[in-house]
Amino acid sequence: MYAALRNILFAFPPEEVHHFSMKALRLAGATGLGRTLLEGQFGVKDTRLGKTVFGLRFPNPVGLGAGFDKNAAYLPELSLLGFGAVEIGTVTPRPQLGNPSPRLLRLPQDKALVNRMGFNNEGMVAIAQRLAAWQVGQSSTDPSRMVIGGNIGKNKDTPNEDAWKDYLACFQTLHEQVDYFVVNVSSPNTPGLRALQDKDSLMKILGNLQNDNQGKAKPKPILLKIAPDLETEQLADIASLSQEMTLDGLVVSNTTLDRSGLSPVSTQVATDFGAGGLSGWPLQARADKVLADCISLTNGRLPIIASGGIFSGADAAHKLKLGASLVQVWTGFVYEGPGMVRKICRHLSKTQ
Repeated sequence: MYAALRNILFAFPPEEVHHFSMKALRLAGATGLGRTLLEGQFGVKDTRLGKTVFGLRFPNPVGLGAGFDKNAAYLPELSLLGFGAVEIGTVTPRPQLGNPSPRLLRLPQDKALVNRMGFNNEGMVAIAQRLAAWQVGQSSTDPSRMVIGGNIGKNKDTPNEDAWKDYLACFQTLHEQVDYFVVNVSSPNTPGLRALQDKDSLMKILGNLQNDNQGKAKPKPILLKIAPDLETEQLADIASLSQEMTLDGLVVSNTTLDRSGLSPVSTQVATDFGAGGLSGWPLQARADKVLADCISLTNGRLPIIASGGIFSGADAAHKLKLGASLVQVWTGFVYEGPGMVRKICRHLSKTQ
């Protein structure tokens, strides 16, 4: 049924469809009966799928990647769709509009997206307030509670030498509202951001975060999100740095600049569209390779959240079999629809 609806939705601009769909979901879940029906149709109640990773209890291993709910605006709605976790953001200290539209492209022939959103968000203060409101009525000891990750970045106009200040400001502002943090230095859509993946820059950012974190009454897990375009030597540096900085985990991986996996038709469309990070099916093989390399380089001792090309239960199971602790979906969710998490979890239940 969703395939037919998707054909209609895909006739309209992607960003407009995104907000329309989430507002429709909000309306559908506005009553107790609506919430019950949505949870009955899409929710996941299988307690066998729960697992503890970096000290947090996840009701199931399937999360929603950052970028879908940038401003923590749809957490009540997303909680009805079975997600074990939702990563909000990327959050920056000050609000910013992001890059000019059009900035999101569908490539349905290849089940892919190209985006150059540019960290559009309402800023850390507004998002922290919304998260605080979401927490009202949420029990931290409830094993079915959806875990919230905070993906943080820098403002576009902040010089790289001052980037650590932006990450620290977001970390301090959101510390009481999220369960774990992801440091995003790997988006291709903020000029110069990926330069922060070099060892010296990362040490400054992560060192300041860890110094602040260890002074808290309850330190939060800190993860690093990396690009799939890194070479083996760079991955080795990150593996070494992860140990040196006592990171709690990695997110592998972000979108790619490589378009070689696209079909000729999609290649032409993407070329006409211009710059942006590619996600979806064409990223799967590359993301799996980087995942396997990171697991090998860290001797399997560092928890990894895997993303990139997950469309089915078999795709998720493969990431977990490679050694990932958790998985995240995004582009697959756009193509497969609201029943995706339940389908993946059913598959995982059968294969455990």
